Amino acid sequence: MKPVRTAVIPAGGLGTRFLPFSRSVPKELLPLVDTPVLDLVVTECAAAGIERVILVTAPGKESLAAYFQPSGRAEARLRAEGRASELAALKRPEGLAKVEVVVQHEAKGNGHAVLIAREVVGDEPFAMLWGDDIVIGPTPALRQMLDVRDRLGGSVAGAARVPRDQAPRYGMFAGRLEQGVFRVSGMVEKPVSAAAPSDLAAVHGYVLEPAIFGLLEHLAPGRGGEIWLVDAVSALAAREPVWAVELAGDRYDAGDRAGYVTAFVDQALGRADVGPALRDHLRQRGWRPPES
Repeated sequence: MKPVRTAVIPAGGLGTRFLPFSRSVPKELLPLVDTPVLDLVVTECAAAGIERVILVTAPGKESLAAYFQPSGRAEARLRAEGRASELAALKRPEGLAKVEVVVQHEAKGNGHAVLIAREVVGDEPFAMLWGDDIVIGPTPALRQMLDVRDRLGGSVAGAARVPRDQAPRYGMFAGRLEQGVFRVSGMVEKPVSAAAPSDLAAVHGYVLEPAIFGLLEHLAPGRGGEIWLVDAVSALAAREPVWAVELAGDRYDAGDRAGYVTAFVDQALGRADVGPALRDHLRQRGWRPPES
């Protein structure tokens, strides 16, 4: 079984939920205090052993790749001023992984975004993580998925249990428990609540075998005339093993305003430099921390 050393991160969306901010700055660079959301996703990849990250971007989002490139002017100034901690923070993103860019010139769906990375990925298994979905916990979410692949083989999807009334927001899994993990038999993209095949939703990303590319290539456009990744994963599950693992950790949908704000506050509260001051401020506003 080939090791997974490459990750694909679709990041070509317009980010309309974050207008007017996203007029000039990609939503993936929204900061959690001082660290962009995308940085946390790439950091997770690196922690799971990923060596190469392919960003699927859109025209006008060149700043995503630039974030992971050297910044000579800032580096020279920090070195001259002896500001070691700031210099380390500046250079950290450069060493996470080799970051490459593929441009999606037309918005044809998230499945199409994965498909155009085919030539760069090659005939290799790969991880696919969404650029605005964060899971914080002791074990990186991608590592959890890779561990299932190492044990059982096949492709693996990240999953979370959701209330039935939230099913229309997600791709939902059909299948059964097998060897302690959910064996996927199919997926339904954003079904009405009554038609959801389970309460298990696709979140965070996948570890995929290269066969997914052939399925995406021949996939007919689905809902909204777009190529949906879940349709290809559903077809893949009919041919070879696909597993869904409930991810341990605190998950944040940072592509949603409320999810992003929650992630920002939780990240700030957990930091020694800004957490105490934020707690004091919240107490003044009437907030009381939960009892431990």
